[in-house]
Amino acid sequence: MLHPSLARRGFFGSVALGAAAWYVPGAFAEELSKTPRFTEGPFYPDRLPLDTDNDLLVINDAITPAVGTIAHLGGRVLTPAGSPVAGAVVEIWQCDNNGAYLHSRSSNRARRDANFQGFGRFLTNNKGEYYFRTIKPVPYPGRTPHVHFIVKKGAQRLLTTQLFVKGHPGNAKDFLFRSVRDPKLRDLVQTDFTPIKGSKLDEVSANFSLVVGLTPEEGGKGKGKGRGKDKD
Repeated sequence: MLHPSLARRGFFGSVALGAAAWYVPGAFAEELSKTPRFTEGPFYPDRLPLDTDNDLLVINDAITPAVGTIAHLGGRVLTPAGSPVAGAVVEIWQCDNNGAYLHSRSSNRARRDANFQGFGRFLTNNKGEYYFRTIKPVPYPGRTPHVHFIVKKGAQRLLTTQLFVKGHPGNAKDFLFRSVRDPKLRDLVQTDFTPIKGSKLDEVSANFSLVVGLTPEEGGKGKGKGRGKDKD
C-alpha cells in the first residue's frame, strides 16, 4: 500500500501537470469560469469529529480503516485570473459506504461506519493545492454520489459546492446536478475517479480544481458568522 504522504506528493505532481496543460498566465483574455455553487445541504456535521485532518479513512491512531474504495482526491483553488489561493481552508464531508453522514439526523445512522471520519480539512499550499484521502462517493438515499466542499479564508467563505462522479447514471436524476443546465458548467462540478495503475487495493484518484470569487485581499467586504457566508 502506498503511504498517504507519498500518494499526496505524487498526486500534487499530477495536479501541477494537469493545471499547466489548461492554464498559462496571461495567455487568455477571458477569466476562468467560477465553479458553480450549490447549497450546503442539511448534513454538515452537527458535531465535528475529534480528528479533522485530510485522511478520512483512519481516525486518529485507529488500526481499522473505513470501508469503501480508497480515493485520492485533490486539486487546486484558483481565482478567476488563474492565480493560486494559498492559505485557504478546504473542507469536505460525505456519507460513508453505507450512505450515512456524520450527523444526528442522517438516515442509516444506525449503520454508520464508525471508522470513517466523514469530514476533513486541508490548508492549501502556496500553489493553491489541496489533498484528501477518502472513499469514492456512493449514493445517498435520493441523491447521486457526491462530495460536499466549502472553501474559506479567514472568516470569509469563498465557495460552497458539490463534486459529482463523472458519468454516473444517477446524475441524470439528481435534482441539484440537473439544476446546472449549461453542459460546460456541469463539467466544472464533475470529474473521473480513475483507477490507479498498479494499486493492489484498487485505489482511484480524482482531480477537482475550484475557481472561487474575490478573496479578502481583493476587496471582499464583510465577514460571515459561524462557518461563514458565501460571497457573490
